[in-house]
Amino acid sequence: MDPVELIWRKREFVAWEDAQTHVLSHGLHYGTGVFEGIRCYDTPRGPAVFRHQDHLDRLEKSAELYYLELPYSAEEIRLATHELLRRNDLRSAYIRPLAYRGYGSLGLYAKDAPVDVIIAAFPWGAYLGEESKNGGIRAKVSSWRRISPAGSIPHAKASGSYLNSILAKTESSNAGYDEAILLDERGFVCEGSGENIFVVRDDQILTPPHVASILDGINRKSVIQIARDLGYTVVERDIARAELYLADEVFLTGTAAELVPVREIDDHPLGDPGEVTRQVQAKFEDALCGKAEEYLEWLDFVETPDASDSPGANGSESIGRITPAA
Repeated sequence: MDPVELIWRKREFVAWEDAQTHVLSHGLHYGTGVFEGIRCYDTPRGPAVFRHQDHLDRLEKSAELYYLELPYSAEEIRLATHELLRRNDLRSAYIRPLAYRGYGSLGLYAKDAPVDVIIAAFPWGAYLGEESKNGGIRAKVSSWRRISPAGSIPHAKASGSYLNSILAKTESSNAGYDEAILLDERGFVCEGSGENIFVVRDDQILTPPHVASILDGINRKSVIQIARDLGYTVVERDIARAELYLADEVFLTGTAAELVPVREIDDHPLGDPGEVTRQVQAKFEDALCGKAEEYLEWLDFVETPDASDSPGANGSESIGRITPAA
């Protein structure tokens, strides 16, 4: 990870190396936090955050599901993110807002522990490597099952839930694979360790439904809409493990990974990335980078010092800067 100059914390812009938390913070001990992974892209019309409002809406919903009362509104976090990008002089970046229970109590019921919020933004390439988007990856179905919705909340992007993903990712990496695929508690396909999954079979694009313990990915929603706009039939249904091996094509989507073809699963070859994957991937990347007019509404443009005074391409007025708290 390449450090940048500033991180936003408690309405202040603090130096990267000074953005620290107490060792007895509740979230450090119990994983009581929620977060988002968001990306900003350098588009022909300037830097733009992809589906920013959708991510912030999910952050608020995740926090509510785990009884974390956010001390800042989604709009304040949005504006602070814009200012952070400007101050760090970032035109493309990975953005990590995190809300967590801080220092104050170590009891499991810790309503008196304050909820702290930070926003970090820094350069970060494709999670599985730039080459993964062209040549595809090798995946392994993990022996670890996705945590049951009877014991956690899959729809919340909660910090503690990712221990499950870490087990699966570590297992697959130690075995020489690029990524893990988890099954749900019933044995149906769920998702990757950090991505949603799509299967192309019998002229349809299949993806697991909400009842398969998935996180409702923002890029998942985007790809479903793009695929349907391209004329493909997208079906949300349970997918058996064997269907992964019988698939014509498989690909993963996620903010960090973007859209990645899968060329092999459990040593069953799927071949080079197929036509459906390539078509959807090309349009998706155009949407990310502001080259698809029909999806410009997904972009939250960041006003830069040299930007014109006209409204952004998404119709929003120019944004004032956040002043650090005294």
